[in-house]
Amino acid sequence: MQLHISPSLRHVTVLPGKGVREFIKVKVGSRRVSYRMLFYSLLFFTFLLRFVFVLSTVDSIDGETKCSTIGCLGKRIGPRILGRRIESNVPEVIYQVLNEPVSKDEVQGKTDVPQTLEEFMAEMKESRSDAKAFALRLREMVVLLEQRTRTAKIQEYLYRHVASSSIPKQLHCLALKLANEHSTNAAARLQLPSAELVPALVDNSYFHFVLASDNVLAASVVATSLVKNALRPEKFVLHIITDRKTHSPMQAWFSLHPLSTAIIEVKALHQFDWLSKGKVPVLEAMEKDQRVRSQFRGGSSAIVANNTEKPQVIAAKLQALSPKYNSLMNHIRIHLPELFPSLNKVVFLDDDIVIQTDLSPLWDIDMNGKVNGAVETCRGEDKFVMSKRFKSYLNFSHPMIAKNFDPNECAWAYGMNIFDLEAWRKTNISLTYYHWLEQNLKTDLSLWQLGTLPPGLIAFHGHVHVIDPFWHMLGLGYQDNTTLLDAETAGVIHFNGRAKPWLDIAFPQLRPLWAKYIDFSDKFIKGCHIRAS
Repeated sequence: MQLHISPSLRHVTVLPGKGVREFIKVKVGSRRVSYRMLFYSLLFFTFLLRFVFVLSTVDSIDGETKCSTIGCLGKRIGPRILGRRIESNVPEVIYQVLNEPVSKDEVQGKTDVPQTLEEFMAEMKESRSDAKAFALRLREMVVLLEQRTRTAKIQEYLYRHVASSSIPKQLHCLALKLANEHSTNAAARLQLPSAELVPALVDNSYFHFVLASDNVLAASVVATSLVKNALRPEKFVLHIITDRKTHSPMQAWFSLHPLSTAIIEVKALHQFDWLSKGKVPVLEAMEKDQRVRSQFRGGSSAIVANNTEKPQVIAAKLQALSPKYNSLMNHIRIHLPELFPSLNKVVFLDDDIVIQTDLSPLWDIDMNGKVNGAVETCRGEDKFVMSKRFKSYLNFSHPMIAKNFDPNECAWAYGMNIFDLEAWRKTNISLTYYHWLEQNLKTDLSLWQLGTLPPGLIAFHGHVHVIDPFWHMLGLGYQDNTTLLDAETAGVIHFNGRAKPWLDIAFPQLRPLWAKYIDFSDKFIKGCHIRAS
């Protein structure tokens, strides 16, 4: 077969092998293919291929480490497109050595293992070792550093656990001084609130807040920040729930430090009629939980002595031993409908938060029939804090959890929650809460191991209304990545975690956000040497 193209590129003649001539005429038009364009396109691609070939040759001369040209890019991407494997320059023996199982006693007692990268490189240059000796020495150094890092991490978690579980002497001093003032000074034993304001405690036209705490200083910061940032403090009612031992110091503090026109109620748990009648599920659950934990965990020494678990797992188990997680103050929120039978809606506050804005707009949020208004913790800019899902708290390797819940369902946070008590009373949330607590105790704490949030996630499942993250910024007590500027723009900041702002282990750049609501010239504060930093 022969092919003839006319000089004008307007005619193409194909001559078959048998001698029969066939003419194929192509006319150049607006909607036909231009063979002149095809000719020049072929010419262009011919020069382009030569150009790429030259660049590939240059890259081969320059070496494999440089990849700044099209030729090099082609060499790197081409094999991947064709499904071919790029050969590695690392000797196979190095992979073999590093893939071998590592014994925990491999570097035990050795004193000549390099301690730093500089020492390792100096040794390799001096000995001129082969690839296998290089890999063996590298593995020894990495194993040693891993062991030391693990030990240091566990010690850090243990020290933080001890620091966060202890009562600072300054807070102990404050409670003692206030208790003494309560017994000797009639002004420290005032009825809170005064008789004429008692009707407001059950008046739903007011904004009702509930704070459960046995920490006088922390409660004072929450109350002060709440009232100082309120646009109408005279419409704010703060119900402070405390235990029997803290009731006198708490009453003394708020008797001697009234907060403008806001209404403050201080009430001990034993003063609630509902809790004093018959068996109370929360008290029974706490007693069983404490007994099982003491037998199952073996204390902090047994947890730290475990050589197989990761430091993060050990940290979680240590945190589960914190008195906070077995505190009545932490469990009592599940009985809000019974404790406040006349109220329709309350905002529940933890004692490690600081309010930085007026909270009355929370009552304007339409809950759409839901019970719990809360901030989700699975999405946000801070991936360390805002990455919590059900699988972060519940053990989905247990069939009871796996068949009832979705591991990727978004979690939410306690700390600042809107509770619609009217809607709550129409549900079985409290019964569900205690049912799952009982199941967890029966399975030796295998459903979850930490705190009151896991059973809360289960009990309020399907009853949560998501609110704007502005109302609740988390994580100020367990990571210091939060900037002061970001924290100042939040409506409520939460020092959840071990580094509470009243402890020495608090993050110094964040503590002023909490400390600014304390009057350090107060005689009780000065007398107990409580300082701003």
